Amino acid sequence: MERNTIQKEIILSIIKKLDGHATANEIYEKVNEEFPTIGKSTVCRNLDRFVDQGLIAKREIPNGPSVYDPIVTDHYHVKCTECKRVFDVDMEFIWDLESSIGDKRGFIISGHEITFSGLCPDCRKKQEHR
Repeated sequence: MERNTIQKEIILSIIKKLDGHATANEIYEKVNEEFPTIGKSTVCRNLDRFVDQGLIAKREIPNGPSVYDPIVTDHYHVKCTECKRVFDVDMEFIWDLESSIGDKRGFIISGHEITFSGLCPDCRKKQEHR
């Protein structure tokens, strides 16, 4: 049985405060601001543990570092081409992956990740005011 340490609680609470989609470095920087005695290796080790325990998800984002997401179910993302932030996309499944891909091609689908790219509202406003 694994110990529940104060460091783990701190790291997990900061992930939730960051409102999702933070890189390991961003999480470490925020942890370090509030608790400078917690090292980067402790943060990274606990991120891996949280992923293994299903508390957070590690999302591979094209052309950028992986991000950690407190939403562990499959869902879509959009990455801003300007500021590089990652956002959730509210979108219902268009088709049942298991039947449309699995049956036709012989795959057993265990999940999916789809990332769109575009300009976020903040960056779009900045461009309009240039």
